Amino acid sequence: MNPGGKGANQAVAASRLGGRVTLISKIGTDLFGKALLQVFEEEGINTAFVFTDTEHATGIALITVDKNGDNCIVVSSGANAILLPADLQDAAEAINEFSLVLMQLETPLETVEYMAAIAFKKGARIILNPAPSKSLTDSLLSTLFILTPNKKEAEYLSGIAITSIESAAAAARKLALRGAHTVMITLGGDGVLVLFEDEITHIPAIKVEAIDTTAAGDVFNGALAVCLSEGKTVLEAARYACKAAAVSVTRIGAQSSAPFTIDLQQLNIIAD
Repeated sequence: MNPGGKGANQAVAASRLGGRVTLISKIGTDLFGKALLQVFEEEGINTAFVFTDTEHATGIALITVDKNGDNCIVVSSGANAILLPADLQDAAEAINEFSLVLMQLETPLETVEYMAAIAFKKGARIILNPAPSKSLTDSLLSTLFILTPNKKEAEYLSGIAITSIESAAAAARKLALRGAHTVMITLGGDGVLVLFEDEITHIPAIKVEAIDTTAAGDVFNGALAVCLSEGKTVLEAARYACKAAAVSVTRIGAQSSAPFTIDLQQLNIIAD
C-alpha cells in the first residue's frame, strides 16, 4: 500500500520540488485518512483545507502494473466525491495567497468549476489536469491558463484520434479554440506537445528504463506548477516537468515516485 490520489500526488510532487503548497481535499475518519494527513504534514503541505467527513471513507484505488511499466487503475472515490462548493468558502477567501491553482477531476466537476471561476476572477493562473476524463464546458476551458491532458484525455476532449505529433497538434488547436490559453498534451514515451501563443512545440521525452508509470502525469503537473510559480516560461516549465516525470517512472508507487531533485545523471538513460 502506498499513499496516492491525483491531487495528493500533485501536491507532494510540488512540495518536494520546492513549492509552497496548500491542499484542498476531503478524507474520511478511517486509517487511510489519518495516514494521509500524516504524510501531508511530513511533506510540508498546508492541510488547513483538508476536510474530514464522518460518513464516507477516504478514497482508494487498486492499481495494476504490467511488464512494460504501464498501469491500469480502478478508483473508489469515497470522500473525494463529496468535496462540494459549500466546503470551499474559507479556501475561496484565501485564494489571494495563491499565485497558481492546480486541479484535476477526481473531485466533482461542479467543485472544479466553482474554484476555477473564483481563481480566474482573482487573477490566479489555473492549471487543469483533466483526469479522469470528463466532458468540459467552454466556459471552464476559458478560465484555464494551461490544460494538461494525456493522449487519451485529449482524444476524448477533442474528438481527434492522436496517432502522430501532427494529430496531437490538431487536437491541441481544437481545445485552444474552445478557450484554453495553453494546451500541453503529455504523450508518455513521446514527450509532450505544447501549444502556446499559437505556436506548436514538441518536447521529446527522456528515454529511461520505465518501471512504473503510476503518477508520472501527476509529477509532471506538480513540477510544472512549481516552475511556473518561480517565474519560468511555459516552455521552460514544460521541459522541467518532462525531466521530473522521467525520474518518477524509474520508481515504484505514486507519491513515493516523486523526486526531491532532478538529477538525470543518476538515471539509466536509453540512447535513441
